[in-house]
Amino acid sequence: MHDVIVIGLGGVGSAAAYWAAARGLHVLGLERFELGHTRGSSQDHSRVIRLAHDREVYARLAEDAFSAWRHVEEASGLPLVTHTGGLIIEHPDERDTSTAVTGGLDDYLAVAASLGHAHESLSAEQVMDRWPQFRLDGDERAMFTPDAGIVDARQANATHVALARAHGAELRTGVRVLDVRADGDGVEVETTDGVHHAGRAIVTTGAWTSGLLARAGIEIDLTVTLEQVTYFATPYVSEFTPSRFPVFLWRGEHAFYGFPVYGEVATKLGQHLAGPLTDPDERSFDPDPVREERYRGFLERRLPRFVGPVLETKTCLYSCTPDDDFVLDTLPDAPQIAVSAGGNGQAYKHVSHLGRLLVEMTVDGKASFDTTPFSLQRPALSGRAH
Repeated sequence: MHDVIVIGLGGVGSAAAYWAAARGLHVLGLERFELGHTRGSSQDHSRVIRLAHDREVYARLAEDAFSAWRHVEEASGLPLVTHTGGLIIEHPDERDTSTAVTGGLDDYLAVAASLGHAHESLSAEQVMDRWPQFRLDGDERAMFTPDAGIVDARQANATHVALARAHGAELRTGVRVLDVRADGDGVEVETTDGVHHAGRAIVTTGAWTSGLLARAGIEIDLTVTLEQVTYFATPYVSEFTPSRFPVFLWRGEHAFYGFPVYGEVATKLGQHLAGPLTDPDERSFDPDPVREERYRGFLERRLPRFVGPVLETKTCLYSCTPDDDFVLDTLPDAPQIAVSAGGNGQAYKHVSHLGRLLVEMTVDGKASFDTTPFSLQRPALSGRAH
């Protein structure tokens, strides 16, 4: 019998498998698809990592996220985080406060100040003086933080997998989990290759979480959307290297986020929560040309040398809760089963730390971080045992 079964081996799941195995636990990891697949939310080269957040709980979570990544880098000997610094730029006349991106620049500044995080408040002119790649109107306000950069998601997933296996974890692919349920003080996991028993289970199935947990009497109101990012083959590569250009968030009419050249010889731009609803089993992998043109229009106006021929557009899934917060909890009537879900496209920076917290919750009975804001039973969610 296993000590822990991890269901789903994407970003959070591969991390949980590692942190559990590193404690000497007998770990079984189950993945429906192949490792490193592109059907979910944890693929691609680059994800933003930053201390800057508009709510204190996430800024504190990010402190521990940086610490977790440093641990994994030391354990593996591989660089996973590239520091570029980070910009948040707000256009007050264009910003639509009715969107899901509700935090304003003043919220980011207030949180950074309250926690003592290094940051600078910049005018539009100061942004363009430091990064002449930008073309701003003059009314924008900005915040720069040195503690921001890129997590190499694809390499980080593979690193968690390799370290988990080095510590004895058994990871199986092509196995679909049909049900997970309490079995006395342990768990029973029904799959397409048989039934497995363990002392604990950790559910990290992303967009498939609602369907799986519904069988256990738990309803989680997750909205799944189809998002995309586009890589542009800029001819001005030297102006957008990680040492010369930061990751950035744009808060205006649309919520864009961008990266310097990394992973591909191209810049990268995405838009937060811009895609249509989708079913994870029926989703399209085809890019939306309307969004590609929206990206190009923004860049031609604000970052004209960032843009170039489209190298590639990649799609991924967001899993969104009604209040935009994670789910990180054990099941109400089965504390031996923990679940991570949601994230609204902002979870990857935290995944190694989330994996560690899930192990603590199930094995130790309590996490080292206060996960109350991420409870299944908070008012915004319909998650209840029937």
